[in-house]
Amino acid sequence: MKERGKGTGRSVDERYTQWKSLVPVLYDWLANHNLVWPSLSCRWGPQLEQATYKNRQRLYLSEQTDGSVPNTLVIANVEVVKPRVAAAEHISQFNEEARSPFVKKYKTIIHPGEVNRIRELPQNSKIVATHTDSPDVLIWDVEAQPNRHAVLGASTSHPDLILTGHKDNAEFALAMSPTEPFVLSGGKDRYVVLWSIQDHISTLAADPGAAKSPGSAGANNKQSSKAAGGNDKPMDSPSIEPRGVYLGHGDTVEDVTFCPSSAQEFCSVGDDSCLILWDARTGASPAIKVEKAHHADLHCVDWNPHDVNLILTGSADTTVRMFDRRNLTSGGVGSPVHTFEGHNAAVLCVQWSPDKSSVFGSSAEDGILNIWDHEKIGKKPETVGPKVPNSPPGLFFRHAGHRDKVVDFHWNTSDPWTIVSVSDDGESTGGGGTLQIWRMIDLIYRPEEEVLSELDKFKSHILSCTS
Repeated sequence: MKERGKGTGRSVDERYTQWKSLVPVLYDWLANHNLVWPSLSCRWGPQLEQATYKNRQRLYLSEQTDGSVPNTLVIANVEVVKPRVAAAEHISQFNEEARSPFVKKYKTIIHPGEVNRIRELPQNSKIVATHTDSPDVLIWDVEAQPNRHAVLGASTSHPDLILTGHKDNAEFALAMSPTEPFVLSGGKDRYVVLWSIQDHISTLAADPGAAKSPGSAGANNKQSSKAAGGNDKPMDSPSIEPRGVYLGHGDTVEDVTFCPSSAQEFCSVGDDSCLILWDARTGASPAIKVEKAHHADLHCVDWNPHDVNLILTGSADTTVRMFDRRNLTSGGVGSPVHTFEGHNAAVLCVQWSPDKSSVFGSSAEDGILNIWDHEKIGKKPETVGPKVPNSPPGLFFRHAGHRDKVVDFHWNTSDPWTIVSVSDDGESTGGGGTLQIWRMIDLIYRPEEEVLSELDKFKSHILSCTS
């Protein structure tokens, strides 16, 4: 799954040049940050401070190094410019090979192994879980962890908690429940594993100042004698065993997600082309198994936070599918409500918008991040803006600012139309990859009547410009 191919189609340079020329027209704000090392995951953390023109917010990233320095989990502080503040000329004048002044590294944790996936705990966003090339899930209290200097030979940081239970490496599939501090993981062992970190995390969440140092947890927690990532040095991190282990997949589990309204219900997708829904209350067998959800491996899944009947899946077959859990299969084969065809390479990440129930994003190996609105399917084409030839139904925005595969992205819940995305395009940008934080101009997604009445106020000015 890591060796994912490059995008095809017309020259990447041509596409990028065209995209860059449209930045002042299409974007309300854009920050481009050239990374020293690739990051396979990017996640928003808590908002720290609100000011007149911008807000300060945490961002979680990683550094996947070549071994000359250790792999790290990075906590950054980001200045998020508020809507309608940035000047169009300013946002288009970024240097592709420079670091952004809006992104500042705040803390580094030396991670045992590469960070493949980061997930934050909704009940306490200072707590994050990470996946590496190991069977364990690592839990970190990013505020309590000491800031480390990543130099060759430095010892790894100690996780605050280790979740054990996988029999083989669990590299990508990782989720946190919105309703309770439950963690879900999937791995090469074909298992989906569920933990409750209630006891450990509730202590940290209730009194962050009194956070236990690794190893000082209560007697209920077994001490882990092996470092995660297969390192034999002893680690004083407490570990916990799973609540449940679920076997239903025939191949590697690539992604998992919780039902937004219940920590007992969740779903998983894998390299066996299956989508499986689980209910922990009814035992360890699948509640519903969709045998052929796609025509190839499934890489990603997300459950709609506003409408618990809708589930998105993304696949190596280049499509995104939307399923209604009330009618998942027909004759044992997946029966999606709609198949979205707007990528020309494997889809790596799908995520619903936190703001609008019908909107979601998808990113792929073709270097494109598409924004869709399934409510637009079957409706008359919008009259605002130029008509896009052969535009797939439901697609209303293409972010083409990355030159290679977009490995992860995350909508910002504090600022719902702001997205962070990372791509593994170090070869073309002279760095380790590209991080972009961006927000499309609100004229694109606001109701048509609202936009037209606003533009009407500037009609004479617009006409004088065009003439």
